[in-house]
Amino acid sequence: MKLNISACASGFIFGLGLILAQMVNPVKVLGFLDVTGEWDPTLLLVMVGALLTFSSLRQIINYQLKKTSNHNLKDSVIPKASIDLKLIIGSALFGIGWGLSGLCPGPALVGLTAGLLGSYLFVVTLFIGFFVFNCLHRQR
Repeated sequence: MKLNISACASGFIFGLGLILAQMVNPVKVLGFLDVTGEWDPTLLLVMVGALLTFSSLRQIINYQLKKTSNHNLKDSVIPKASIDLKLIIGSALFGIGWGLSGLCPGPALVGLTAGLLGSYLFVVTLFIGFFVFNCLHRQR
């Protein structure tokens, strides 16, 4: 098995960023999501930083690929997805789960390394959801 140093470094930096931003702390996340109560806007800065980083890198990657590629690339290397019922339902379920638990998959996996019980419960139920989805999807 070949070790991908770039992927390992990226994962480590991502996990470290989640810890530093306190996104592995469900109380902090729920404070951000509580816009009608005592709203904590600090995670908004984390999200803005992530969007700026992603959009900048996307532009650089697209430019480099267009410059070095022999074939025509459309506006973006990243394909545009259509908005359909599956996307809307999936997004709603993700949002409901995030709002109820204060965790999403990335921070929950990082939380496993810290031994957080909530992260273990989240990840177990996440994999149960994967299993149920696969069972339902096979029946079609």
